Amino acid sequence: MDLGLKGLRALVTGGTRGIGRAIVETLADEGSSVAFCARTAADVDRAAGEMTGRGVTVTGRCVDVSDADGVRQWVADTAAELGGLDIVVANVSALAIPDEEANWRASFDVDLMGTVHLVNAALPHLERSEAPSIVTISSVSGREIDFASGPYGTMKAALIHYTQGLAYQLAAKGIRANSLSPGNTYFDGGVWQNIEQNNPSLFAAALALNPTGRMARPEEIARGVAFLASPAASFVTGANLVVDGALTRGVQF
Repeated sequence: MDLGLKGLRALVTGGTRGIGRAIVETLADEGSSVAFCARTAADVDRAAGEMTGRGVTVTGRCVDVSDADGVRQWVADTAAELGGLDIVVANVSALAIPDEEANWRASFDVDLMGTVHLVNAALPHLERSEAPSIVTISSVSGREIDFASGPYGTMKAALIHYTQGLAYQLAAKGIRANSLSPGNTYFDGGVWQNIEQNNPSLFAAALALNPTGRMARPEEIARGVAFLASPAASFVTGANLVVDGALTRGVQF
């Protein structure tokens, strides 16, 4: 199936590693021009260099999504560079899991408000697109209680609510909005590799919960994002796509 992504222009936050990087690579491989951001300049430069040669524009910039002015400037500059915007993927997370006041603030500023900043800055450009789409990355921790049910899970749940609200509010303008909730996803340098190395009992317990016997790979999550973002999903809006290998057991109505 042709997703219809060729020639579209996408923004992805947190695009230097893991799920975010896989999203950038998947969209680029499908023919979209992609601009991504992250907080660390060296990581941005390295990732941008490694993701060249795909036949489309792939650019990166150092941006802190909790800085509304910085996000607005990045979105404006990128829209000017690419000639507009069609797809916005809010992927960044503070990954602040322990129930501490600083983590509540970081999760609010980065996970939730970082998404709000991005969407607000991008909306004028999406309104001019012929295939506008917003995808927010939530988590299975946003729909059931697990070890990350504090600030991380709470803000991920808020993202699902926020995104479904966007879908309803923007439907008349033809702008789609969906969230995707990944299950546990393993990659080099990621949170689960860190847990495997430093808390093997928690890692083993988490792995045992998944009937597939493994965790997701970033590219498996990215393929779901590519579909939701694409014109192939033209009547899909207000959905929360769970990609977790049957990890969660609650029925999603």
